[in-house]
Amino acid sequence: MGMTITEKILANHAGKNFVEPGELIMADVDLALANDITGPVAIEEFKKAGGEKVFNQEKIALIPDHFAPNKDIKSAELCKSLREFAKEQNILHYYEVGRMGIEHALLPEQGIVLPGDLVIGADSHTCTYGAIGAFSTGVGSTDLAFAMMTGQCWFKVPETIKFVYYGKLNKWITGKDLILHTIGDIGVDGALYKAMEFTGDAISSLSMDGRLTMANMAIEAGAKNGIINPDDITLEYIRSRAKRPYNIFKSDENAKYADIIEYNVENMQPKVALPHLPENVVDVDEASNIQIDQVVIGSCTNGRLEDMRLAASVIKGHKVHPYVRMIVIPATQQVYQEMMREGITEIFIEAGAAVSTPTCGPCLGGHMGVLAKGEKAVSTTNRNFVGRMGHPESEVYLASPLVAAASAIKGRIAHPKEVVGDDF
Repeated sequence: MGMTITEKILANHAGKNFVEPGELIMADVDLALANDITGPVAIEEFKKAGGEKVFNQEKIALIPDHFAPNKDIKSAELCKSLREFAKEQNILHYYEVGRMGIEHALLPEQGIVLPGDLVIGADSHTCTYGAIGAFSTGVGSTDLAFAMMTGQCWFKVPETIKFVYYGKLNKWITGKDLILHTIGDIGVDGALYKAMEFTGDAISSLSMDGRLTMANMAIEAGAKNGIINPDDITLEYIRSRAKRPYNIFKSDENAKYADIIEYNVENMQPKVALPHLPENVVDVDEASNIQIDQVVIGSCTNGRLEDMRLAASVIKGHKVHPYVRMIVIPATQQVYQEMMREGITEIFIEAGAAVSTPTCGPCLGGHMGVLAKGEKAVSTTNRNFVGRMGHPESEVYLASPLVAAASAIKGRIAHPKEVVGDDF
């Protein structure tokens, strides 16, 4: 019996030739990640357990991105805790404001995470790195503290569901639409503690930014991880970034899957997830009568350069609706710089949008875009739970950058063709 890519990576890091679903293993980690919310808890547990030195100062990443730049005294103290531990332990991958980015965009961009890696992070969207052929998953701060001390973490090998996407994507469809469609189909617990392996013609033609978006939201289906077998697009992305050796793993043809789910994407329409769950997915036209107050384009889900280019291509030459706030947050400083070089920042500002330095702020209702009672937002983020972006009586609608930009102009949820026509 063959193995899936997820099983192969776990076996490799556990020093085994073969693993199977349900097996408990102790595996070496290539990177342990924390941010300014989860990191301080892990650091406290590290010290409580008698930790003095981290297992490897080059295999830990500490990224202040959730409440950074500091929004208040409490967040300043959290970031200070991260900074002091990084200094004390001489952590290589610590990125201060001005150099940092949203963690799950920054680490692949900088070549810190590579194919074949095993990565854990005290943040649920650590599953993002599966897009480049790594096994990555979120853990609790206590597990992270153990990994910082020992370089290891325990896992139960997950079963894998294979998702096959047939057909050619039309011009309106992005990785965000594919993953929303999938979550809408299987539900928020449809892949509970399973690996979601994405494959098929549509995935083969999808950009790396689109793949990162899909893997990022695997957790929204309850998955342990999302993953894509590396191909030429992966290698092209990695070639200029990798600063150390890496291993390519791919699923065997005779690998065993818990299920195989197939989709034909030829006639797919842009998707919107209605409040208050990512599984409440409809075609954009079904939500076109919903008036909105805010649009957010950014986050670890859709704050990459392709996302900014897509949004700018819709909003160029138009104005944000007079009663809508449009907030644009590039995921990293590199993305921000490239936006300026390409004139994308100017397009957004001329349209009437606010453009921010990288931060997770609005996504978790932290700052830079908190919603008031009764307000509605279209967001390219990943969650629309009650109170996620502010007041518990506000509403969040998840969508792609194309839909978000069109909605900012119209003042209501809108298909991008309403703004740019069929010549897009």
